[in-house]
Amino acid sequence: MMKETRDIIFLKPILNGFGQVMLQKNQMTGIFFLAGVFWSNWYCGLAGTLAGLAGCVLARIRRFPQQEIDDGLYAFSPILVGTALATQFDHSLLVWISAILGGVGAASLQRYFIAKKIPVFTLPFILMTWALIVVARQFPSAFPGQLGSMTALNSFSGLQAGTNGFGEVFFQSSALSGVLFFVGVFVNRPISALYALAASFLGAVFAQVFGQPIEMIHLGLFGFNAVLTAIVFSGNEKSDGAWVLIGVAVTVALDIFLSSKGTLSFVGGAFTLPFVLGTWLTLGLQKIVARSSWSAFFP
Repeated sequence: MMKETRDIIFLKPILNGFGQVMLQKNQMTGIFFLAGVFWSNWYCGLAGTLAGLAGCVLARIRRFPQQEIDDGLYAFSPILVGTALATQFDHSLLVWISAILGGVGAASLQRYFIAKKIPVFTLPFILMTWALIVVARQFPSAFPGQLGSMTALNSFSGLQAGTNGFGEVFFQSSALSGVLFFVGVFVNRPISALYALAASFLGAVFAQVFGQPIEMIHLGLFGFNAVLTAIVFSGNEKSDGAWVLIGVAVTVALDIFLSSKGTLSFVGGAFTLPFVLGTWLTLGLQKIVARSSWSAFFP
């Protein structure tokens, strides 16, 4: 009876889905992430959960592979769609409807790419969120914008900027949320958590060197994409450290470039695009190196 209840409410897929946002298939990790989002902003937590449920319902109705559903593969991009919309727009019925539709759309895109065996990471989330924001901004009275502000700073805390990079993966600026997200990754894979923390620090340092606003650096806005890239390439081999460094450098460079140009502001921003592009480029470089004489240096 209890198992049937869990199946109906998609408890396992949702918790794994929260974990999969940082590439962690672990329900305990999902609990830490869920708690961190709700602690920071219940609106984001609820919108993300609703969108994730929409993705799971679609996957069940369309009979996507059950193991993939349980693993949270059709929940993590929808969860990000919901949380992103909640950071862009204030409470309204149409935002909730958009979160549901976005969850369905992101899950559909995820299934397409999985079936084609194309590793797109969070790309379905990015595409769906961009599309929804473009449409929503045509109707400002129906989609009231969030009124956010940043506290002026003259310097930043390195440690807090590091953990804030974890928080911004879910677009949350609470210091405690960032710590909870770090702990969540550490519970499942300590080496990934430590590499990701170092990557977040590096993102903050690179951004400061290149003259980015201190307020944005402190919030972790130049760390969260680096966090995700570091998790992808983290491992116990010595060469993994080199690939993490290369991947993070590429990702942060893309992040700073896109942020400075502001070319994607009309769709809400780059979101996790620097992570996706940086990871693709680094994976491509890995394949080139593997076929070259340099492979001896990257076993």
